[in-house]
Amino acid sequence: MLGRGETVMRAIHDIFMATAAAFALAISCRAAFASASPAVIVSPAGDDAGDGSAAQPVKSLQRAQELARGVLASKRGVNVTLLAGTYRPDHTLVFTSEDSGTAEAPAVWTAAPGGDVTISGGELLDLQWEPFRDGIFAATVPADCPDDQLLVNGQIQPMARYPDYDPNQRIFNGYAADCISPARVARWAAPQGGFIHAMHPSLWGDSHYLIVGKDANGALRYEGGWQNNRPMGMHAEYRFVENIFEELDAPGEWYLDSSQHKLYFYPPAGLDLVHATVESVRLRHLIEFRGNEQAPVSNVIFKGIRFTQAGRTFMENREPLVRSDWTIYRGGALLFDGATHCSIENCAIEDVGGNAIFFSNFNRHCVIKSCHLTEIGGNGVAFVGDPKAARSPLFGYDQRQPYDAMNKGRGPLNNNYPADCVVEDCLIHRTGRVEKQTAPIEIDLAARITVRSCSIYDVPRAGINIGDGCWGGHVIEFCDIFDTVRETGDHGSFNSWGRDRYWLPGIKDVDALVAAHPELPTLDCVEPITLRNSRWRCDHGWDIDLDDGSSYYHIYNNLCLNGGIKNREGYGRVVENNVIVNNSFHPHVWYANSGDVFRRNIVFRSYQPVGLERPWGKQIDQNLLHQPGQPAGPATKLREQSGRDQTSLVGDAQFADPENGDYRVKAGSPALSLGFVNFPMDRFGVVSPELKRLARTPIVGRPAVADAAQRPDRTGQWLGIDVKNVVTLGEVSATGLSRAEGVLILRVPAEAGQTDLRANDVILQVDGKPVAGVDELMIATKNGSNPPIELSIWREQRLQKIQVRASH
Repeated sequence: MLGRGETVMRAIHDIFMATAAAFALAISCRAAFASASPAVIVSPAGDDAGDGSAAQPVKSLQRAQELARGVLASKRGVNVTLLAGTYRPDHTLVFTSEDSGTAEAPAVWTAAPGGDVTISGGELLDLQWEPFRDGIFAATVPADCPDDQLLVNGQIQPMARYPDYDPNQRIFNGYAADCISPARVARWAAPQGGFIHAMHPSLWGDSHYLIVGKDANGALRYEGGWQNNRPMGMHAEYRFVENIFEELDAPGEWYLDSSQHKLYFYPPAGLDLVHATVESVRLRHLIEFRGNEQAPVSNVIFKGIRFTQAGRTFMENREPLVRSDWTIYRGGALLFDGATHCSIENCAIEDVGGNAIFFSNFNRHCVIKSCHLTEIGGNGVAFVGDPKAARSPLFGYDQRQPYDAMNKGRGPLNNNYPADCVVEDCLIHRTGRVEKQTAPIEIDLAARITVRSCSIYDVPRAGINIGDGCWGGHVIEFCDIFDTVRETGDHGSFNSWGRDRYWLPGIKDVDALVAAHPELPTLDCVEPITLRNSRWRCDHGWDIDLDDGSSYYHIYNNLCLNGGIKNREGYGRVVENNVIVNNSFHPHVWYANSGDVFRRNIVFRSYQPVGLERPWGKQIDQNLLHQPGQPAGPATKLREQSGRDQTSLVGDAQFADPENGDYRVKAGSPALSLGFVNFPMDRFGVVSPELKRLARTPIVGRPAVADAAQRPDRTGQWLGIDVKNVVTLGEVSATGLSRAEGVLILRVPAEAGQTDLRANDVILQVDGKPVAGVDELMIATKNGSNPPIELSIWREQRLQKIQVRASH
């Protein structure tokens, strides 16, 4: 007889197999019904007076939609087949519930076999070029010509800018501290309409500004900066300007004088400008699915189509997300707002100025599969719900909410958010070309989003970002994510925040609140988030970065190639059975009863903690510190660090083929004796043959990128307090600094008598003068008369001033 547990498992297995069989049958039936459905044929050479048959194809997508609706009204499915060519709709194609199919008979919009089909938001320009000056040509354009983007022979050209576009510059493709200096601004006769793009001072994304003119004194006037939800102005160095006529001085650059309807272009050497195809970009959205929970757009499928040339939207990116550093623009080349069981399959989205695909508010069971997204201005695929679905939402990092004012309900307040959607087998790279506070996959105010078998790389920030604790259940698996955080800082290839309704920047404040109300951490993240069976590499941050209260993660079977795994404060994280190459575990400023688990992992270095008190978490044990050629023995260093690791070992992991990226361990490895289990090393990234042919893979088997020259790692005692120089990326991140500077307070013993100072404070100035490190602090506070000393300290990511005395 079967035991109770075996019976339950058998029942679950039977249900799973029956469900899988039913799903497979439904897919088969769906395909069969789709192939038998009436067809509407569309051709760039068609005529909208036709009936949509093969003999009389229609020309426009709008007319095809009208005919398709007629078929769907009779409760039949429909195939809208697009013949080869480029379609340039004059307005966004909007789908409503009238365009819905059914599970058995969907509405399918597909490219004809063997033909390249493009839906473009661009507009062809018929131009007569004339020489202007210095290699620049000019042409008259229509009065309503859009001035957002210009493409020549299908390639996006840079606006006139300073400094000039440089493909080899990692940040902004070129930046200059003097781009809005008075001397440069004085050269500009009429800069209104130009843009300033600047990194955040702490490299937490970027901001954008529209130049509106000059004041009476010739100073530049501009507005914007709302694209970052923690604004702190512009980075002093990482900035550039564009769309300024006087900066038109490099091949490829262009400028449109809208008042005179004149387009100026500096053609690159060898370009036949007379015969070149020139396009501007008219539409911001190409396709929209507009429904709601009561009347969704359902069972609409797009297959095999290329979507391109949608406008930039960075100045409309201003809606703050819940407790996030981000703002967002609710739109994209493809917008889903109220859709169910819709899919985008085997499509390409490229050269779009804003978000590629945006799921806004209520969406269920939608799929993005086997698609290629590249040269994207904003996010790749974003899932963002309605803030009104969150209970007691706050929108600012420093906002605080009294317990008595909180909604104590669990989970979402309504259904107006994306859930149960999938991104699978997609190649997503070179996103964030315009907006840096973006990600190839962005998830906020959503539930149960699955990202599977995707290759993601060459992006300015994180490859996948989860912006809050609402509402969990996400699964990231079998992905290959690398070459991330190329322009921003203090992030990882995976990046997340929690910042749930109870969250506060102060660790002790949360400790006290949760001790009194232990249910609080379970109210927003109602289902655990899983990261598994993926490969990560970040050369400018962490491979996996759980930041600011990220809670209830299960992280297992991951190969981390360079940046390690960071867990900042949060609850209930289980990190197990991972291989962390050339790095280690980075636990930062944990809560008193975090419940964290770190077990059965292989690390290459001792742990990298910041601001932790021993013993750490719930369970830290059964880990192997890899030391090539060393026989297995107790991991004394790990035990000393964590106050746990009683059975952890140090020794040679005996990897199978690390030079070629195979970090499975051989029989006899000490890792196996600790419970480590090998996992596949050949299932990372895209799986369809065409995408595998296109996709890159990360560097494997190579040591970590060497750190830049660091400040001396000086420690000491000052006024009886344990202090050290801020040196590491971890210390910078844990304290929220923008760079390694100042003196970190490690511990304030009671006998020191300095009650105004706390562990993890950073001393930046003494009596208004900067303090570079411990030695400078000692000198600056050496005073026999013992007057009060004013300290400028960085606490909870804010600058504060306090007074202390040099002796007691």
